[in-house]
Amino acid sequence: MAEIRPDIHLVIASEQLAVRQALAQLLADPGMRDLRCDLRGRIEIVLAEVLNNIVEHAYAERQGEITIEVSKGPAGIGCRILDTGAAMPGLALPEGTLAPHDPDDLPEGGFGWFLIRSLTEDLRYRRQSGMNELSFRLPETMCS
Repeated sequence: MAEIRPDIHLVIASEQLAVRQALAQLLADPGMRDLRCDLRGRIEIVLAEVLNNIVEHAYAERQGEITIEVSKGPAGIGCRILDTGAAMPGLALPEGTLAPHDPDDLPEGGFGWFLIRSLTEDLRYRRQSGMNELSFRLPETMCS
């Protein structure tokens, strides 16, 4: 099977500022500016959550690189994220379930994997030769 060449290929440092700059660059790309409905907003939310998790957890106290590949297709936006940080605990994706909480006292965090799982399809993770690979698709939606 032939490998699909991504429409956008970015390699960034594992730093918060680099994540913000990459998201701005990605959303300014001509192929991303005219996305239908909420797809543009969903890609921004999901990539922000994924990339910030990599910076905070996979690389934690050390530096490294993150590769971001984005491909447009008829079924939506395909993304593949690569890094050489620490592996996911148990070599598996987090469940992404919401813990019970008081709606008047919402926690500051804990929603990331719930959002990622809710907004994507075909979410996959694997670790091979010291590299983490996360891939997913953000489906195209019809305007109402």
